Amino acid sequence: MIHRTLTLFLRDFGNTEVGGFGIAAKDDLLYLEDVELVRQTCSWAHVAFDDESVADFFDRQVDEGRRPEQFARIWLHTHPGDSPLPSQVDEETFDRVFGRSTWAIMFILACEGQSYARLRFNDGPGAELEIPVSVDYTRPFHCCDHPAWEREYLANVHVHQPVPTAAKITEPICGSPFDEEQHDEWLDSWCDYVEDDDAKGWDL
Repeated sequence: MIHRTLTLFLRDFGNTEVGGFGIAAKDDLLYLEDVELVRQTCSWAHVAFDDESVADFFDRQVDEGRRPEQFARIWLHTHPGDSPLPSQVDEETFDRVFGRSTWAIMFILACEGQSYARLRFNDGPGAELEIPVSVDYTRPFHCCDHPAWEREYLANVHVHQPVPTAAKITEPICGSPFDEEQHDEWLDSWCDYVEDDDAKGWDL
């Protein structure tokens, strides 16, 4: 289950891609209770996370008593076009950042409501499959807080370049307008934290 109301708000507030991490329930790692942003520079085709903000996010979650499998397994982002299918950049990011985890999920929400979610198992022979996305109305959830969500968005999301408005984007974006070296920095930082947690014996 994805925190769909919040994800829809983040998708529709601006005209760029937006990325974040899912916060899962302790007793059900596929049930998301929240979505948290980190500082990021965004365009209509790409998201680059800030190194320090990713590190702060990780430390804060641990300080709040969550284990890495609750916050370091599910990567969510939006597509401003009609297609929820992952781009080549999305696939490369998923491989590099989450390839060391026992399992991970990539979730994408497109402009007109289409969604894509894929679960990958990295242990042993490995496997991956697309999984359904739904809203579980039988469980309690926090009320909508648009002012708080707006503050979080404005504090973290920075637009890299003007967003095209003349026509809709209907195909997955396969290129990146960002400098590749800058794009790799937060990935390396995240992997460093994963390795540190492996040393602690945590199951990532």
